[in-house]
Amino acid sequence: MPIYTAIAIVIGVLIGNFYANHFAGHKVSLINTSSNKLSDLLHIIGDEYVDSVSISDLVEKALPQILKELDPHSTYISAEEAEASMQDLKGSFSGIGVQFTIYDDTIRIVKVISGGPSDRAGLRAGDRIVTIDDSTYVGSDITNDETMKRLKGPADTQVKLGILRSGSTDLLSYDISRGSVPVKSIDAHYMIDKETGYIRINSWGDTTYSEFIAAMRTLNNKGLNNLIIDLRGNLGGYLTAATQLANEFLPAGRLIVYTEGRRYPREDFKSDGRGSYQDMPLVVLVDETSASASEIFAGAMQDNDRATIVGRRTFGKGLVQIPFEFRDGSIVRLTRARYYTPSGRCVQKPYTPGDEEAYENDLLDRAEAGEYFNPDSIKTNGEKFKTRLGRTVYGGGGIIPDHFIGRDTIGYTSYFKDVVMNGQMATFAYHFVDKHRDALEECRKYTDVINYLKGFDYIDEFATFADQRGTKRRNLMIMTSRTLMERFLTSYIISDILDTQDAVEFTNLTDPTVLKALQIIRNNEAFPRYDKAAAQSRHTSTKVTPYATSPGRSSQLVCIAGRKRYRFLWC
Repeated sequence: MPIYTAIAIVIGVLIGNFYANHFAGHKVSLINTSSNKLSDLLHIIGDEYVDSVSISDLVEKALPQILKELDPHSTYISAEEAEASMQDLKGSFSGIGVQFTIYDDTIRIVKVISGGPSDRAGLRAGDRIVTIDDSTYVGSDITNDETMKRLKGPADTQVKLGILRSGSTDLLSYDISRGSVPVKSIDAHYMIDKETGYIRINSWGDTTYSEFIAAMRTLNNKGLNNLIIDLRGNLGGYLTAATQLANEFLPAGRLIVYTEGRRYPREDFKSDGRGSYQDMPLVVLVDETSASASEIFAGAMQDNDRATIVGRRTFGKGLVQIPFEFRDGSIVRLTRARYYTPSGRCVQKPYTPGDEEAYENDLLDRAEAGEYFNPDSIKTNGEKFKTRLGRTVYGGGGIIPDHFIGRDTIGYTSYFKDVVMNGQMATFAYHFVDKHRDALEECRKYTDVINYLKGFDYIDEFATFADQRGTKRRNLMIMTSRTLMERFLTSYIISDILDTQDAVEFTNLTDPTVLKALQIIRNNEAFPRYDKAAAQSRHTSTKVTPYATSPGRSSQLVCIAGRKRYRFLWC
C-alpha cells in the first residue's frame, strides 16, 4: 500500500504540472523564468559590472519604468515619499505646524497653525529659520525637500530652531516637540448670498466627509437653502469619500458608481436614502484639473440628474488603484479596476501604455485645440449615454459640464503668464506682507486688506521687484494686464495675511464660473429639466448591465490623478 500511494502521488503531481503548463498558458513557468531573469541580471551587475553599483538604487529606478508600461496611474512611491504623498488623504501628518517658503536664501515662516506645536512654542509669521538643530541652514543650496525632511518627523520628537525675528537683533532659540498637524480637505465654506452656500473641496481624504458635515452644519445655521460645491483643482483621493458625499444628495437605491476589473468583480455603490440634502438645489463646479474621485461625484450627480455641472471638461481618469506596501515602507499603487458612472460611462481618457509624455501633454493639447475657450473644440469618442431623464452624455474622457465656462483671457499677456509661472507674483506677495506686517495684521477680513492696498501702487512696485529678478519690465503689457495682476496679487496677499477662505471669497466676487452657478440657482435651474421625448428613449445605446450589490471594499480604493503643487509648503 505505501508503494501504491507513493506512485499515485507522483502521477498526480505529473498530471498537475502537465495541465498547469499546457492549459494555463505556461503562466507559472513564464513568471518564474522572468523573475529569475531579473534576479540573475541584478546578480550579474553586482558581480561583474565595471564600476561599483548600488543594487537597491537600481531597483528603485527600475520599478517605475516597469509600471509605466501598464498605464499612466500605476505608480511606485519610495519609502521617503510615501508619507508625503498620502498626507492629503490621511487628514494629518507629524510636524511642527508651520507654512514656509524659501525667500532670499532663507526659510521664511508664512503662517503658524493655531494651537499647533509651533504656535504653542511661540513662533510667528514672518520669522526666519536660520539654524536647525544647531546647524546653520541658510544659503542658495537649501531646498524645499531638505527643509521638509528636517522639520517633519515622528510625533513627540524634538527639533531645535534658531529664529531671526523682525525688531530683534538676537538669535532666538526654540525647542519644538513635533505633533499632529491637520490637513484640511475643505479649505473654504461660507454663505455667498443670503440663501446660497459655497464649499470648496481640494481633495478626497479620510476626513472629507466629516469636514463636509461640519461645514454644512455651520451653513445651515446661516439660512442655507442652495449649495455650490467647487471641485476645480481637486485631483481626487479616496473613492469612499466621494460616495459618502454623493449619498447625502441622492434618494435610496440610486447607483453612484461601479467598479470592475479583470480580477475584480463588478461592485456597485448605491445610495441608502439617509442623505440629509436630497432636495437641496445643487451646482457642481469642475475644470480640467478635477479628476478621478471628483469625476465620480460629478458623474453621479449628472447621470442621476441631481445637479447641474458648470465649468470645463474634467481631467479624464477612470482607473482605480489599490496600494500595496512593501516592508521598507514604499508603496505600489496598482490599477486594479475601472470605474463607471451610473449611465455606464468610463471617463478614462485614451492612453498608450509606455507613452507617458503624450498623456502628460494632454492638457496642453486641449489648450492648443482651443478647448478651454470654445465648447465646440471638445473631443469625444462619439459614444452616447443617457441620464435617468434621457439627457445625452458622452464617454471617452472626462465629464463634460452642462454649462461651459471658458477661461477668461481679458488682460492676459505673455508678461503676466511669465510672472505667474515663475512664482514672482507669489514671492512678491510674501515680500509685501512681510514689509507691511504690523499694519496688515490689524486687518480682520479681506475687505480690510483691499482698503489698505488702496494706499499703494503695488503693481509698479511689483514690476520693479520682478525686473530686479530677471523678468524685464514691459510697460505696455503691464498696462494691459493691470486689472488681472491686481486681482492675483490681492488674492495672494489676502491668503498670506489672513487665510485661504478669505482669498477664495475675494476671487469669487468676479469668478465667471461662480457667477454662472449663482445665476442658475436664482433662475431655479439647478435641477436638470425633465425632457419627456428624451426620457421615452432613455438608456438607448448604453452599456449598463443589471445592478448587483456586493460587499464594500471601498476603503482600499485610491482614485487620484497626481500630486498637487503648492505655493508654500507645510511642515
